[in-house]
Amino acid sequence: MAASEMFYKLLIVVFLAVSLYSTPSDGQKKKETLLSEKVSQMMEWASKRAVIRLNGEKFRRLIRAPPRNYSVIIMFTALQPQRQCGVCKQADEEYQILANSWRYSSAFTNRIFFAMVDFDEGSDVFQMLNMNSAPTFINFPAKGKPKRADTYELQVRGFAAEQLARWVADRTDVHIRVIRPPNYAGPLMLGLLLAFIGSLAYLRRNNLEFLFNKNVWAFSALCFVLIMTSGQMWNHIRGPPYAHKNPNTGQVLSVINLFLNCGSDAAVTLGMVLLHEAATSDLDIGKRKIMCVAGIGLVVLFFSWLLSIFRAKYHGYPYR
Repeated sequence: MAASEMFYKLLIVVFLAVSLYSTPSDGQKKKETLLSEKVSQMMEWASKRAVIRLNGEKFRRLIRAPPRNYSVIIMFTALQPQRQCGVCKQADEEYQILANSWRYSSAFTNRIFFAMVDFDEGSDVFQMLNMNSAPTFINFPAKGKPKRADTYELQVRGFAAEQLARWVADRTDVHIRVIRPPNYAGPLMLGLLLAFIGSLAYLRRNNLEFLFNKNVWAFSALCFVLIMTSGQMWNHIRGPPYAHKNPNTGQVLSVINLFLNCGSDAAVTLGMVLLHEAATSDLDIGKRKIMCVAGIGLVVLFFSWLLSIFRAKYHGYPYR
């Protein structure tokens, strides 16, 4: 009898211990309730707009304060006209494309949200993060604080939606297929160009010798080479901002440099063409002298300027 009573008492103790262990504490319940409310709030905002706008209070409550089991990609920007941030508007357009691609994706979940903090709506957030430039993209992971790689390298990658999607996949393991709205400008311009060429060929149908003119094809090939060697294709693919500051050197870099380089290459080429024409043409000696002097001047001036640019960018450049 005593053994059976002892056995029942032991069962009661084990049952009470299991019950106490499995029953969540009030703090745990409160934490789960708060997390559920935060997720519900973020999902409600995300259902209305792809990019959630945050101010200082919302940032501290939904991003900084625990608990949080979702990642948030935030673009810190300055979109107000008085800020005169042209690159911010361009980056915002690409960011909206990425966020909408995720919002309307069949894989959309509450694992990741896209948000934005405008300087005029959350200047305290900029001060909190010691941030003095815009636009800036930062991933706030579900666990832990943002690491160095959680800050997007805008100067290196550009702000194209596809580049942002690759970075998001790398940091969150969420793969987003970017879907751009249809843009008919390209096909329209191509159609107009083809129509112009067709009309020109029709009007000159009795005299198409210009199609076999070597100067026309040489000029076209030269323009193509200048565009490719000046970095225009890189600019088209990567979509870098028009101007940005190198955080390491403080030097302001601009896409305008590519156009200046293209113009300099064209000036040097024109100088070489003038020198060739001055040596081989049948013009009178006076015009040939003018062409020779102009050609030498163009080559010397613009080639020297190109070398000075190389020396400014690469201090170890060996040529003088």
